[in-house]
Amino acid sequence: MKPQSSRTPSKLSDSVRRQLDMYALAASAAGVGILALSQPAEAKIVYTKTHRVIGLNQHYRLDLNHDKVTDFILTNSTWCTDDFMFFAQRAGVSARPGNGVVGYIKSGGWVLASALQTGQRIGGNRQLQEGGIMLSAPSFGTDWGQWYKAGNRYLGLKFEIKGKIHFGWARVSAAGKYMSVEMTLTGYAYETTPKKAIIAGKTKGPDVTTVQSGSLGRLALGRK
Repeated sequence: MKPQSSRTPSKLSDSVRRQLDMYALAASAAGVGILALSQPAEAKIVYTKTHRVIGLNQHYRLDLNHDKVTDFILTNSTWCTDDFMFFAQRAGVSARPGNGVVGYIKSGGWVLASALQTGQRIGGNRQLQEGGIMLSAPSFGTDWGQWYKAGNRYLGLKFEIKGKIHFGWARVSAAGKYMSVEMTLTGYAYETTPKKAIIAGKTKGPDVTTVQSGSLGRLALGRK
């Protein structure tokens, strides 16, 4: 029969115990850091609710991400030919250099901004222009443009944040006859993840931040 060991557990000194505790904390922090780095960045839509009426011969500077840089300009202006034989009131949009608006070139060379419907995807291979006419209301003849009698529709927008491409939308209505056309901007949004497409009209969901127009503060997460 083997004799029982008379050895007793040794006690660690306070200095050694503190050193081991520090190693354990460091290892734990490193593990958490590696886990955080391995998580993909969460995509988020930033939505701004507003109500801006743009009347005759007025414009509105649209800053999608509230960085105090104008990304697009919405204009409501009068226009005439060089010989003053043709007059029109036009609602349109122009883009900052490097930005773009979903649109197309009409026969005759007119550039039109597309009036997108709720649920349409903005991003990828959509044709982009530097701006475009939304609604043209001439002093005589027929009104034209995709916003003519369309009600609330969406501008599809591409812009840059610190040199990276982002997509967004602006909800606009443009209606009326010559010298009485009004544009109304009722909201806009953008996707925070570079090159990630956005759905026209999407303002709700776990990846949405809502802010008030003119404010940099966050008002709500996941709701209007």
